[in-house]
Amino acid sequence: MIGRLTGVLLEKQPPHIVLDVQGVGYELDAPMSTFYLLPALGERVTLHTHMVVREDAQLLYAFADKRGRELFRELIRLNGVGPKLALALMSGMDVDELVMAVQHQDVTALVRVPGVGKKTAERLLIELRDRFKAWEAAPGSLPLVTGAPTTTAAKPSADAVSALISLGYKPQEASKAVSAVDEAGLSSEELIRRALKGMV
Repeated sequence: MIGRLTGVLLEKQPPHIVLDVQGVGYELDAPMSTFYLLPALGERVTLHTHMVVREDAQLLYAFADKRGRELFRELIRLNGVGPKLALALMSGMDVDELVMAVQHQDVTALVRVPGVGKKTAERLLIELRDRFKAWEAAPGSLPLVTGAPTTTAAKPSADAVSALISLGYKPQEASKAVSAVDEAGLSSEELIRRALKGMV
């Protein structure tokens, strides 16, 4: 199993990342909570990973820290939660927000995530309640590379819409959310962050 990778960030198009590790390009999927912390393209970064082996594919998922990876692993252990839904949950809210939602049994917070209906949210909260007893909300994560500038994509708004669609939002819904927060000079990551907050 591959548990951690350190290399040069070659591509970042949510939810996909390509990391060059000594000449080998690893393709990874990551939640938006990790994307917000990524450095500029060409910078070195260390990511904690989880590998999923299926009959038709070997998939790598990347996280900014071990806590994020542990949350992902807790989520995919649940009945009916696969990696795609786990990434959507972790993109719609950060680790601390999800832990708080579980501790307060906040159905409304989970229902905002695409692909999560009221019944699914209620079931997730019940199943996660016992698992999260040992978890406490921790201070916000630090950037993966301190002081690294974020890159501005050629078309940040288009990239942001594409990322939201890949997270499960409908094209019209994604486009409307990005348009509502679009400002000159914003990176695609910042647009996605603002759009997700605006959908709350």
